Amino acid sequence: MKSSIDPSALSLLGKATEYRSDYAPELLFPIPRAFKRAEIGIDAAALPFVGEDLWNAYEVSWLNPKGKPVVALATFRVPADSPNLIESKSFKLYLNSFNQTTFADAAAVEATLRCDLSAAAGAAIGAEVEALGSRPQVTVAYPAGVLLDDLDIACTTYQPAPELLTAADGEIVEETLYSHLLKSNCLVTGQPDWAMVVIRYRGRPIERTGLLRYIVSFRGHNEFHEQCVERIYCDITRQCAPEALAVYARYTRRGGLDINPFRSSGEFSPPDNTREVRQ
Repeated sequence: MKSSIDPSALSLLGKATEYRSDYAPELLFPIPRAFKRAEIGIDAAALPFVGEDLWNAYEVSWLNPKGKPVVALATFRVPADSPNLIESKSFKLYLNSFNQTTFADAAAVEATLRCDLSAAAGAAIGAEVEALGSRPQVTVAYPAGVLLDDLDIACTTYQPAPELLTAADGEIVEETLYSHLLKSNCLVTGQPDWAMVVIRYRGRPIERTGLLRYIVSFRGHNEFHEQCVERIYCDITRQCAPEALAVYARYTRRGGLDINPFRSSGEFSPPDNTREVRQ
């Protein structure tokens, strides 16, 4: 089933934009998840995974009661079972509308963000705001797993090719595999989206060269971050039948935001907010 929504016709993506200097929650543009999920065979009433979309915002600012600017970092957690995802440019424009808006303190900003984002997503959204004056700490590290990128492979397919995924006969293993070679493109603008993808599973050994070729096959594919991760999760599930599976992608930021979707069969907990080296 193809999506009946054309985001380019409804959102501000790809269009000249007048940045609002006044608080404007109406700028948030929700997109129903159900349409793209139906396209890859996911029943919205019986999701095959749990998870969340972890957003980091690096350009958050507002005015204190004396008119002095405050700058901050913010983290948002959108549950995977929310009816809607939030289109990223609208999210950025919404955050920009805080720039000339007065708030009593960071707690008031957090409360406003939770309220507006929850209304747009159709589910409770977690929000945490840390003013830079509080010296928030960040961690950059590599996953504790096997990097696939040094495998010597030939790549000729640049649209998702689940047939490249196979699982070998053998004893059940539990391992973490990751790659920095995931690239997809924005569904509307075609701009490149770069990510590290982490796959943790328990089951028959997934053939690694085929997995890496499959990851590379997204290079010409147009889809939102969250949808790419769900497609990867479903393709691995169908082709390799693992007993347990988690797929996590850390996308590099655009417009002061990065999006990091996590989907799991439930056995693996969401990772902490450790940044990929390019973030």
